[in-house]
Amino acid sequence: MKNEQLEKLKRQCVDNVEKEFPGGDKVIVFGEGNTDTDIVLVGEAPGEKETLLARPFVGQAGKILDEFLEILKLNREDIYITNIVKFRPYKINAKTGRLSNRAPNKEEVKLCRPYLIKQLEIIKPKIVVTLGNISLRAIIDDDRITIGESHGTLMDMRSFFLLPLYHPASIIYNRKLKEIYQKDLVKLKCFIKDYINV
Repeated sequence: MKNEQLEKLKRQCVDNVEKEFPGGDKVIVFGEGNTDTDIVLVGEAPGEKETLLARPFVGQAGKILDEFLEILKLNREDIYITNIVKFRPYKINAKTGRLSNRAPNKEEVKLCRPYLIKQLEIIKPKIVVTLGNISLRAIIDDDRITIGESHGTLMDMRSFFLLPLYHPASIIYNRKLKEIYQKDLVKLKCFIKDYINV
């Protein structure tokens, strides 16, 4: 039932993105995993590798996510993984013509946010883990909140608990965050044990 609802929602998302960005160059990476899970991870947007494979978190940040799951003693198949923006935001290098990733803008978040909210309503997780500022702000619906002030803090969103974490990619660019990230993962592991009895 949930899979059918999510598939229908994905088709609506594809149609809406095509309407907003005619030309068909936006590959939709909607989400994957266990739809009966108690844990949903929400990133920012797919990158190049994710777009090629049409799967979330399979690039460089995906390797850190695998370490993250190992610490939590979880498998990808145990959880559901998605992003706030369902297609790759990119910029074009004027000299080379090559594409490179960029952060999603407000219009892209506004376009995709209703689909994320509906995904969560369908899946009904107990814990939602946001990865980075953009997914945190999208779920809270507040552009002023930052990951720096709220990482590792459990928030009661009524229908689920929210735990914001730094994005795995941020550790690639700032190794100093790794220790903070690992401490936050220990907190998440405790929350999972307390609220889900894994």
